[in-house]
Amino acid sequence: MIEFLLKKQNSDGGWPYGNGGSWTEPTVYAVRALLAAGETAPAKRGIDWILRTARPDGGWASRPGVGESSWVTALATLIPEEYLGEQTSRRTIEWLVGTRGEDTTAVYTLRERLLGRPASADCAHPGWPWTRGAAAWVAPTAAALIALEREQRLRPSAQNVGQIAGRAAAGRNFLLAHMCREGGWNHGATNAWGYDMAPYPETTGMALLALRGVRAPQMERALAAARRSLSTRSADGQNWLRLGLSAHGQLPANCRPPEEVAYRTVTEVALNEIVNRGGLS
Repeated sequence: MIEFLLKKQNSDGGWPYGNGGSWTEPTVYAVRALLAAGETAPAKRGIDWILRTARPDGGWASRPGVGESSWVTALATLIPEEYLGEQTSRRTIEWLVGTRGEDTTAVYTLRERLLGRPASADCAHPGWPWTRGAAAWVAPTAAALIALEREQRLRPSAQNVGQIAGRAAAGRNFLLAHMCREGGWNHGATNAWGYDMAPYPETTGMALLALRGVRAPQMERALAAARRSLSTRSADGQNWLRLGLSAHGQLPANCRPPEEVAYRTVTEVALNEIVNRGGLS
């Protein structure tokens, strides 16, 4: 699978999802997989691409040519700091701390009250959106939490440690509040059209990884839902479920994806390599 990633690298140093131009998400995962495999030369070319595509506001767009930073900013922090640089890492964290779902801002809350509608309960525990100005969702919130948790481990005595800790606590509460009744997570809606929504394997795994070390009564339901989902034939689902369960020490021994699972895209292949080589830390 490493050979697949090497062949898929574009001439600019980045990676596509399948074919075509380079995107931030697959490039980050490919870099992490190659670093874990000891393929430092192509990994550094990918890191150079990431550094070149950083935006002035401290974030990253989904790909070059897109005019705004987005949730993939959190993924950039997965690049080891010795390659990304301390200053770049700090600016990235500042962007994440300053971003929240539009449905949890004071302006949105005031507008809803003026319209006679109750404010969202998420206002007290804001999550993260895919892009600024949009509502908060599970996956970007999980990605941001993974980034903030890593920052807290790297710089436990940083000047803004209290602000980071508070923002991370709010994000964790957002995830716990958006858990499906049967455990696990979907993209964000726990109830729609009058019935309970089911969880998805990939978002369940992402949320569990983001909630590493959290002890809450509902966590056992989430872990049980993740274990039940290990039969999924989704490559993304398999990757994130194994990462999430491993973070809690709950991945069954000798767990292997079903033979029918096919790893086709750069993100699927790279994340599978990351799982098999020790996970994200």
